[in-house]
Amino acid sequence: MSYSGPTDLFIDGEWIEAENAETFTTEDPATEETYATIAQAAEADVDSAVSAAADAVERDSDWRSLEPRERGRRLDAMADAIESMSDEIVRVESRDNGKTPFEASLDVEMVVDTFRYYAGWTDKIQGDEVPVPGNRLNYTVREPVGVTGHVIPWNYPFQLAGRSLAPALACGNTAVLKPSSTTPLSALYYAVAAEEAGLPDGVLNVVPGRGSTAGNRLVEHPEVDHVAFTGSTGVGKGVMEQASQNVTGVTLELGGKGPNIVFPDADLEAAAAGCHYGIFMNAGQMCWAGSRLLVHESIHDEVVEQVVERAEATPLGSGIDDDGRMGPTVSESQQAEVLEYIESGKEEGATVATGGGVPADRDVGHFVEPTVFTDVTNDMAIAREEIFGPVLSVIEFGDREEAIEIANDSPYGLMAGIWTSDLQTAHGVADSLDYGMVSVNEYPVTQPQTPFGGFKQSGHGREQGTEAIHEYTQTKNVNVNLE
Repeated sequence: MSYSGPTDLFIDGEWIEAENAETFTTEDPATEETYATIAQAAEADVDSAVSAAADAVERDSDWRSLEPRERGRRLDAMADAIESMSDEIVRVESRDNGKTPFEASLDVEMVVDTFRYYAGWTDKIQGDEVPVPGNRLNYTVREPVGVTGHVIPWNYPFQLAGRSLAPALACGNTAVLKPSSTTPLSALYYAVAAEEAGLPDGVLNVVPGRGSTAGNRLVEHPEVDHVAFTGSTGVGKGVMEQASQNVTGVTLELGGKGPNIVFPDADLEAAAAGCHYGIFMNAGQMCWAGSRLLVHESIHDEVVEQVVERAEATPLGSGIDDDGRMGPTVSESQQAEVLEYIESGKEEGATVATGGGVPADRDVGHFVEPTVFTDVTNDMAIAREEIFGPVLSVIEFGDREEAIEIANDSPYGLMAGIWTSDLQTAHGVADSLDYGMVSVNEYPVTQPQTPFGGFKQSGHGREQGTEAIHEYTQTKNVNVNLE
């Protein structure tokens, strides 16, 4: 089935061709066939989008001056529009990214929930009265930051765009969305939803394009007031450096190397199921992937056996295969990088318990077998570096203190999992882990109302929850002398 959705840029409420009518193509990673041809934004297009967003966020604009409750209704209407297009978005996301329809449908459901959640926030963004000495009134007001730039990765193209767009718009900001050039299609449906919801022109602009041109221009643009970036730690550091030239605020959600820690008193069947899902969903292409499995030595063999059994039973599929539970990696280059890490694991002395290559029954598509390594030590590349593929490294530990030490011995600190039936162990270990998110007896998990973000080189700032309201507003203090 060929792509028949939107293909142009969306700027200032209009669908337009890119500067000089430039285009680029996308590939279905399961078939390796060209899937769509869409407009490729140039720097001039980004300038136009930012200018439109800047006009739309002026204090007397139709968006900034809109009653908060009405702004919430518009976001609810966007959620309605997205929900009505869900089947089409799932199909497009599956074909453009390679994730299974099951996984793509979860992403769309999460976006609908996120827009509805932040629609409820629009009339609840408030400041505080501050007690000060003397006959004075002192209070704070939370105001929109202004124009927000959203640079979205290829692994969760639709879901991660919605995660930052919804709170930014709820707070009264305007937005320029730059999706990954690898998976640009689903982002265009936000523009369709904005039109249907009656958002004023310029409030939401979508500019697919290359990171080296459109992405860089958006991040460095002097009229952009805040940048939300999700991607690798290396690129994130560059984004922070570029944004600093204009003292632009940033929200960075970067890499991870999540540990799942399984203690002897855990429900081992549930732990194996959760650890399997936490590394093989989305073909392991997740910042919060549970890519390190830390298992107590007394239950090591039993847990490994269960995880391997589940890995070997995982049906591979694609955007046109509803029976699949793990799709291909997103591109040929990503597949090659994952396979290189697998070879490095073998060379460093780890043992392949299952997988370790390309599926023998797949002649086309960028598939990698669900792979489990044992005999892994935490100094190996497969245990320290973010692979972004379906590769699990199993590491033994002897006691609680050693488990915590291994888990924290990482440059990343995004999400960690704990599997135990003992509440003291659960809370004690959670308190000792240097991670922004810790999940007990399930993995991974997040909701629109829970903060998402990490410690160390996993990022800066938080998406979701109340914390996102703080990311997309700025505090003004007002002092009134009453004498």
